[in-house]
Amino acid sequence: MHSPGRGFTATDTMLFLMATIWAVNFSVVKFATQIFTPLAFTGLRVAMASVVLIAIAIVSKSPWPGRRDILILLGIGVLGHGVYQLLFVEGLSRTRAGHAALIVAAAPAFIVVASRIRGIERVKRKMLIGIALSVVGVGLILSDSAHGAAGEATLTGSLLMVAAVLTWTTFTVLLQPYTLLFSPLKLSAITMVGGLVPLLVVSGPALAATEWAAVPMSAWAAVFYASILSMVVAYLFWYRGIKLLGPTRTSVYSNIQPVIALGIAWIFLSEIPTPWQAIGAGTIITGVLFTRA
Repeated sequence: MHSPGRGFTATDTMLFLMATIWAVNFSVVKFATQIFTPLAFTGLRVAMASVVLIAIAIVSKSPWPGRRDILILLGIGVLGHGVYQLLFVEGLSRTRAGHAALIVAAAPAFIVVASRIRGIERVKRKMLIGIALSVVGVGLILSDSAHGAAGEATLTGSLLMVAAVLTWTTFTVLLQPYTLLFSPLKLSAITMVGGLVPLLVVSGPALAATEWAAVPMSAWAAVFYASILSMVVAYLFWYRGIKLLGPTRTSVYSNIQPVIALGIAWIFLSEIPTPWQAIGAGTIITGVLFTRA
């Protein structure tokens, strides 16, 4: 695995942009699920992302995996793009956008444990300190968000988001060995299709019941953002990061998401941050810096 040098690199810039795209996506999905049902929205965004990724992958010159690897990757995709997306959208529709982002930010803590158990990568002491600081920051924000406005941070939504984090953790760790063998584009296209098939079965009735003529342009813009930017562009950045930095360091960038997500949700959804959330956000950023030291 490539060992990045010290300092802020092009890879850091790419992963920061990835985190920003996904941070904004919380508010975008929250808005969209007020117009679409969560099931219909999930099926539609994964279908759009799959079509775009397959089209790009077909014209790409990078080699395709063998049949056996494709079957395995399709199975991994069921978990990472099928189960995860369903849990993510259903959970987010039942809680505040900022609260959901904070729960997702706990993913690196799970990923580092899973990576160590499987022996995928060694975790240095500074990395562990950075992850611990990030988790503390998330804990500060979560404890404050538990007193959210009008009780929007529901138990059901929170549990679904925690389940989504565990699903994403498993997906990331299972996928990591393949990132060393195949291109991010081919991996993203294959795993996305793997997630699409079961999603279409589950979301089919919701899609059929949608009144498409009544869908406003703003909702279509949200679908475009949540599918093309969040599930194509950002996912390719994610795969590239795993290949260059490994799952632990790449996943730590997801801890930047709640900082940005809270600001976006404040501006567009009127979810006002609190001083404790600001302290937690600062702790998260410090943790990210430690992991890159």
